[in-house]
Amino acid sequence: MDNGPHFSEAKRKLLEQMRQAGAGRSLSDSDLNAQARENPLRLSLAQEQVWRLDQTAGNVSPLHNESITIHRRGPCDPETVQRCLEEIVRRHEIWRTTYQEVAGAPTQIVHSTIKFKLDFSDLRSLPESRRETTAIELATQDAKHRFNLDEGPLFRARLTTLKDDEHKLFLTAHQSIVDGITVFDIFPQELTTLYESYAVGGVSQMPELPAQFGDFSSGQRQKLSGRARDEQLAYWQKQLAGPLPILQWPNDGKRPHRQTYRGAIHAFEFPRELAQSLKEVARRQGATLFMVMLGAFFRLLHRYSGQDDIVVGTLSPCGRKQIAFQRCMGYFLNPVALRANIGGNLPLQALLRQMREMTLGAISNDDVTLDMIAEHMGIQVDPSRHPFFTVALSLAPEVAPLPPGWSMTYMDVESGGARWDLYIEFSDRIETLLGRAQYNPDLFTERTIAQTIEDYRQLLEGVAAERDP
Repeated sequence: MDNGPHFSEAKRKLLEQMRQAGAGRSLSDSDLNAQARENPLRLSLAQEQVWRLDQTAGNVSPLHNESITIHRRGPCDPETVQRCLEEIVRRHEIWRTTYQEVAGAPTQIVHSTIKFKLDFSDLRSLPESRRETTAIELATQDAKHRFNLDEGPLFRARLTTLKDDEHKLFLTAHQSIVDGITVFDIFPQELTTLYESYAVGGVSQMPELPAQFGDFSSGQRQKLSGRARDEQLAYWQKQLAGPLPILQWPNDGKRPHRQTYRGAIHAFEFPRELAQSLKEVARRQGATLFMVMLGAFFRLLHRYSGQDDIVVGTLSPCGRKQIAFQRCMGYFLNPVALRANIGGNLPLQALLRQMREMTLGAISNDDVTLDMIAEHMGIQVDPSRHPFFTVALSLAPEVAPLPPGWSMTYMDVESGGARWDLYIEFSDRIETLLGRAQYNPDLFTERTIAQTIEDYRQLLEGVAAERDP
């Protein structure tokens, strides 16, 4: 769910429509140069929300551990990979940052260097039938291990060699230092570019970054105050006014008294032809692929729950609107609540109009956090569920074009944690629409989730075939 010239096509269209609609002014490069960093340096607003949840729920499960896999077909030297990671860490401050509480507020401690070591597992001596499962088992152990936010580093990497020409680099990072653009675009692109250069005796040709994540977090707090903050809070007050609907699904009434934040992952794929058909629907309706998929998701939840008024979460590209930060790694996202009323068997055109207006409005007011909104509205905390939504949907940014022999997948290993009851993320690939459903096994069985995904696919096929008069 990200942004900029390297955003997914959906996000590019969303942000362009937002600008044309006259959305609020973003921090410009001149603003950035005119402002000094805070001292002490606070976390960004959304990053602090992650940190505070980690102080409590993180003791229950590693719900903020995010994992991706870089696949390599061809030679792969561990020392060269280590060198690539060292250069990436040098370039991006947030990957050598830890957190320290000062006067009750978490602050960023940016280190000049930070010690880390690439773990390497050579599995070629194992029977071939066991290599893949062993690689996943090792990566899963890494993903389940909590990060020490005070000491760092807040990422870990493991290179596994399965064959002479087959390797997997598993990266696990704390949510507070990554977002979709980081893991789908910047990190894979920088890692592979550096490797291709270093492998032939070259040096890094990448330009230095114009700004760092700390500049964003400091500038965001200076920008979002007074009238700007009040206007965004007023928008959410209107959108979320009245009793907030509690999604009655799962509808068997069984829910722990406190959120357990446990997680499991169900991987799936939808046919490429379906994605193409949905994009054609989006084009005809002046929408985006995400909006079409969101509308179908609301229909699915309506079918399951019988409710018309439903809230779904997604991740908005808050900081990526600013040019200076578009190639900067870090957590530039902010979860937002999308509330729709889909009663009365809405025709497709009306459904997508509502999805478009709701999504653009959310992105135009995505600087304030859900915690700020809850405090402003006086929403009481229910320890058994998220105060705004329990399910979320997102469409990942495009995967960066990588050199031959390199590819990237995501959420291949389970950390054992999850922020929401159900979170579905799609990645639009050339060959398929790749999907991952992260769910709480205290609420759903894998069989239930598999059936949910199948029901969702059938609804999407129906949307693809639907024609408005």
